[in-house]
Amino acid sequence: MTSPSSKPRPTIYDVAREAGVSKSLVSLVLNNSPLVAEAKREAVRDAIRKLGYRRSQAASSLASNRTRTIGLVIDDFRNPWFVELLNGLRTTMGPHGFHVAVREHFTLGGATMNAIDGFRDTQVDALVVAAEPGRDFEDLGIPTVLEGTRCNTIEGADLIGSDQAQGVNLLMEHLRSLGHERIGHVTGAGGSADIRRRAYSELMESAGLEPLVNGSTNPTNEEGGYLGTAELLRTHPGLTAVFTANDTMALGARAALRETGYEVPGDVSLIGFDNSQLARSRFLDLTTVDNHAFDVGVACAEALLRRIADPGASPGHVTIPTSLVIRTSSATPRTRRAGGAEPRAHGPVEQ
Repeated sequence: MTSPSSKPRPTIYDVAREAGVSKSLVSLVLNNSPLVAEAKREAVRDAIRKLGYRRSQAASSLASNRTRTIGLVIDDFRNPWFVELLNGLRTTMGPHGFHVAVREHFTLGGATMNAIDGFRDTQVDALVVAAEPGRDFEDLGIPTVLEGTRCNTIEGADLIGSDQAQGVNLLMEHLRSLGHERIGHVTGAGGSADIRRRAYSELMESAGLEPLVNGSTNPTNEEGGYLGTAELLRTHPGLTAVFTANDTMALGARAALRETGYEVPGDVSLIGFDNSQLARSRFLDLTTVDNHAFDVGVACAEALLRRIADPGASPGHVTIPTSLVIRTSSATPRTRRAGGAEPRAHGPVEQ
């Protein structure tokens, strides 16, 4: 006896036979071609519903020489910022029939986990690179977007990212308006961390204040935030605020502050960057810069769709504005509170 599960899956030829049309005409209907008469279109749709036909993505890819897949290269699965970037990509690419696959690209102990080789093997149609590109990223031969500010670039790639310097300016204005002057910065390796560090240093110097930086070679993760903050507190006692290069580092900074006996924000205000899910947690409730990762993902997707439709189009450059989100991790310094000074509101703010 034949079980329902062993029943052969209907093919495009079965649909054509049931509808009384050719296999080519069925293909035209499946691709929403305007060349098919409405009566024939309805006959094909009726046959599809009757037979329970489902289009084979593999067969379609072979026929069109496309996989309908976009590759996203990231450098740290543990950073929640990438989740919102991915959501923006998927929300925009999905209605156009594209899937998004994610691979991690990093070097550990001299060995490189090469995401590009994997994506070449699976023949993705386009790439979004949200990691530091190396020589592996040269001559990709497909539409490519480079997300964010990186130390290296990719020739011919669209450049999409948030306004990093503007974000640092917003958070520094916020801290200065509260009365902070001894503001330390915990940075890390990478292009985005570097531009945030430079923006911080320039703003401190322009205000006649000493830049206090640590962690330039550290990873931009929780451990890097912990080590950088611990060293910053040791070498620069008397800090009233700490700004970390991202929210994940702020989690490590929070642990270092707690272990050293500092209350947040009672003794030290803590500021992050990204407005990731971590920043919104009850534990951190972190004042941070929102660089609108979802919107960046949408802009990356729109750039890829444009280049897929017109491979000869020139690469574009899109910058997404940032905004400041104030939560309970920042406050007036204890010395200013004791003197009764009042902070002044300054700059565009979300609360």
